[in-house]
Amino acid sequence: MYRVIKKMEISASHQLTLDHQSKCETLHGHNFQITVYCKSDTLNEDGMVVDFTEIKRKVHGFLDHTDLNAKLQFNPTSENIARWIHDQIEHCYRVDVQESANNIAIYEEE
Repeated sequence: MYRVIKKMEISASHQLTLDHQSKCETLHGHNFQITVYCKSDTLNEDGMVVDFTEIKRKVHGFLDHTDLNAKLQFNPTSENIARWIHDQIEHCYRVDVQESANNIAIYEEE
């Protein structure tokens, strides 16, 4: 089994829609630390699980310095962002989205 991990940081704003009162309902920003985990039994024709540049293009290139509410068609919680990133990357099995030093959301396939 081959595994690759890509880490990156994106700066973005978001405003959450919640069923309870929270300061996160106000537009605010984070420097999100994103970690993407991929694995495969085989390598592609280039000898890779997935190209690190492709992961960066699909995630950082799409989300960095944006208003996530305008870019994404769902409530941009860290959990939902993690799932969305997973769905964009071939062979991805886990994504960590850290929005602050003490808050991390993880999406992982069972």
